[in-house]
Amino acid sequence: MTAPDLSALWLTFRLAFLVTVILLLIATPLAWWLANTRTRLKPAVEAIVALPLVLPPTVLGFYLLILFNPNSAIGGFWLSVTGDTLSFSFTGLVIASVIYSLPFAVQPLQAAFESVAGALMEAAASLRASPLDAFLTVAAPLSVRGFLTAAVLSFAHTLGEFGVVLMVGGAIPGETRVVSIAIYEHVETLRYGEAHALSLILLAFSFFVLMLVYVFNRRHRVHVH
Repeated sequence: MTAPDLSALWLTFRLAFLVTVILLLIATPLAWWLANTRTRLKPAVEAIVALPLVLPPTVLGFYLLILFNPNSAIGGFWLSVTGDTLSFSFTGLVIASVIYSLPFAVQPLQAAFESVAGALMEAAASLRASPLDAFLTVAAPLSVRGFLTAAVLSFAHTLGEFGVVLMVGGAIPGETRVVSIAIYEHVETLRYGEAHALSLILLAFSFFVLMLVYVFNRRHRVHVH
């Protein structure tokens, strides 16, 4: 495997890790609010969160590229503060990936929180537990499968991004050239051996991680029952 491909692997796993951490921090309070709110705005918020599931990646990438442009309000502000552009940068990839993978973190957590809401939370409140205490001592421990699923799906989904990454980041070596872009370049230049090597690594890693999740969930169900 060549040095550029090793660099692409490292960049991809680094991107996926950062995106997963950020998503868990953002998705946890958002999913908790969605699981408990009764506002009429809930369907609209859920639709916005789920939009990346149905929107073509290139469409989302195109609008993010416009948003990150130095001539836009957000892109211009970032450039004035940091001296760097959001478009065609690793930071831009992180932000774009967080937006693109948001439903993969929010939806499993929301489902987990909805399953523990109700009597258990009311019981905690009757014991004078604050909302934060009730969440940390009751909801969060009972939602561990939701957290694990959200983390794994977010990580795996970020590993395989292509359309959004290509539109927002391009293929700058060491900066935005992730594995999906590297595989595409290898196939485009008929270097199938290099493409196969990178694809096999992602395939094996994805299978191993998903198998661990299923094993954990099965054992968790056995312990609960």
